[in-house]
Amino acid sequence: MEYSHDDAGLAHQPIGYWSWAAHNSVVTHIRTALAELGLSQPQWWVLNQLVDHPEGRPRTDVVAVLEGYLSVGGVLEDEIDALAARKLITQDGDKRLRFTDEGRALQKTTAARQEVLRAEIHAGITDEEYVRTLKVLQRMIHNTAGQAWHH
Repeated sequence: MEYSHDDAGLAHQPIGYWSWAAHNSVVTHIRTALAELGLSQPQWWVLNQLVDHPEGRPRTDVVAVLEGYLSVGGVLEDEIDALAARKLITQDGDKRLRFTDEGRALQKTTAARQEVLRAEIHAGITDEEYVRTLKVLQRMIHNTAGQAWHH
């Protein structure tokens, strides 16, 4: 890989631009792959929230966990309804969300695809480099009194 500047030049590059460019590139790559499987990224997140909950999970809990992800809080209810309309999940009278057999199968297929995507995105990057990058970004968020969280 060829970098745009030498190390001294990179040290003076704007983090806002590079974090934005990385976000756009990675999220577009992921969303394109998910669309090929018939899912939006928020729908994928909803399916993932049900994996460890064979008894189902309250809709309000799923929304509470996901509402801060990439500013999609306003669309989550519609995304959940779309999954139910496609019969990938069900919702009972207590508003517990559960997989259908088709939904569970799609989640497993998509999880396998996500592993391929992660390998593509992380190619040539060691775990140590990745962790260091996340720590630097977390420090920058802290330094600017920002908030970020991820489960």
